[in-house]
Amino acid sequence: MDPKTDTRSRILNIAEASVLKKGFEATSIEEIVAGADISRGGFFYHFKDKNALARAMLQRYIDAENALYDDLFARARELNDDPLHCMLIGLKLLAEMLTDMPEGHPGCVIAATAYQDRLFDEGVRDLNRQAILGWRTRFRGMFEEIAAVYEPKEPINMDALGDMVSSVVEGGLVLQRALREHNNASQQIMLLRTYLKLLFAQRQI
Repeated sequence: MDPKTDTRSRILNIAEASVLKKGFEATSIEEIVAGADISRGGFFYHFKDKNALARAMLQRYIDAENALYDDLFARARELNDDPLHCMLIGLKLLAEMLTDMPEGHPGCVIAATAYQDRLFDEGVRDLNRQAILGWRTRFRGMFEEIAAVYEPKEPINMDALGDMVSSVVEGGLVLQRALREHNNASQQIMLLRTYLKLLFAQRQI
């Protein structure tokens, strides 16, 4: 690996761990520099300020989440190409993945940024917003495929239903951390899965 890339990744890893533990405001450049064993100049070589660091952390988190969803739902579609069953399988795979994390999911960079958005410039806030809108679009599209085959039992707003996946996953991570209950996020995802089975009730159009 390129030493420059390795140093940048090390900075991001240290910063992310600190931010998820105590927030952006309480995370100082000094502690990141000390943890990465570099000079302040070394930090500023990679990131001109904390806004640049936040954008890089967000983008890395977004890319990782998108890759995870791509993989999980591709695997689900290989098992069953019916759109409802694909969604149900994908959610079960996600719940199982979170359960299998020995120390639990570390947390959500999106949430950590949103809670302290006053610290950041418009570029960081917009990146956060675009990430959430991207997940809305992803899941809304999947739900539209389901609704084309299975009639919902109640009228639904597809954007709101798309957002529901993110709110359940991210909200579950917040509850898990606050309550120190290892499986809380997984349980919330499984409840969402049950809700979707009831909503669409497998009544084909």
